Amino acid sequence: MKQARWWLLLAAATLAVPTEAFAQNKKAPAAPAGKPAPAAGAPAAGAAAGGVVDLDAPGPATGAPAGTNGAAAGGAIDLDGPQPNNGAGAGTGGTDTGTGSICDIDPNAPACGKSTDPAKSPALRVLKPDVYAVQQIYALRKNRLELNPYWGFSLNDQFVSHPGPGLAVNYYITNVLAVGVNGNYYGSFNSDSEFNFQNRRATRLAVPLTEYLAGGNLNFTYVPVYGKFSGFSNFIFHFDTYVVGGIGAIWTKPIAVIDPDNRKFEQKMKLDFNAGLGLRVFFNRWFAVNLEIRDYIYNEQLEATTISKKSSDPKYASAPERDPSTWYGQNSLTNNVQAQIGVSLFLPPSWEYRLPK
Repeated sequence: MKQARWWLLLAAATLAVPTEAFAQNKKAPAAPAGKPAPAAGAPAAGAAAGGVVDLDAPGPATGAPAGTNGAAAGGAIDLDGPQPNNGAGAGTGGTDTGTGSICDIDPNAPACGKSTDPAKSPALRVLKPDVYAVQQIYALRKNRLELNPYWGFSLNDQFVSHPGPGLAVNYYITNVLAVGVNGNYYGSFNSDSEFNFQNRRATRLAVPLTEYLAGGNLNFTYVPVYGKFSGFSNFIFHFDTYVVGGIGAIWTKPIAVIDPDNRKFEQKMKLDFNAGLGLRVFFNRWFAVNLEIRDYIYNEQLEATTISKKSSDPKYASAPERDPSTWYGQNSLTNNVQAQIGVSLFLPPSWEYRLPK
């Protein structure tokens, strides 16, 4: 039992000796006689020869040049010592202002003194600080009146053209829905070219032709699409597309082709329906240009392609070709497809937004 106690005491003493050794501070060796201690700021002992620097020794004064703490000759650096001033540049005394990097990025910057042209120097460009990714509708239409004068011309009649002026007036009940009227005048603008006339006579080609006088319609307009696009580099155009449809009347008459010497047709009113698609581009909040394709559909009574040899009316028994009841032939559903190019004027020209941007 006593031997076990001695062995335990011996083991405890053995473990305590290294702990005490590590707890002792390392004593600086005394300077040899006749050799003064190194001055503050001088390279540490052994650093010039690449020796190990004493990390526990006092560090050099603040602002010491590069190489202090044994770094001049590649020795170890005292990490506990004070570090050099921030911003001190190697070889230039720490006076790097950073202007070199600006000139590398933009040689025409004002700091480089080369150019004052904003087109060449991005730094001189005037920036627009207020940019709204999602903007309000540029031109509100609700409770506004649209005046739309235009010029129309036919697209699907290869023998007779039907150009003429027109006017549309629309009132917007909401920002996307409007009710309005439009009218077209053709009158003397109908043109059957002399070439077509001579060609029909030479080839004896009987093609019924129609002449328009005027037309008027009650329409409903719906605006499903609104947007914008960039033009001329820095200008934004706002546009909308719309669909239109309505009901109205058109005054037409056949052109005497088969027997122009005897047949004299008169204008008659026909019921028509119309449908179209349009594009409107705004230049400001009250002025826009528009392009529209409209199809006016009606039932046309064409000229008879034959000359009657008898008449049911005794008055025309001797001259049946002069009987107006024999001048007309079959009915045909006619599509008067025309393009309309014009401008839109919105009244009143200005308004107040209900909410700010």
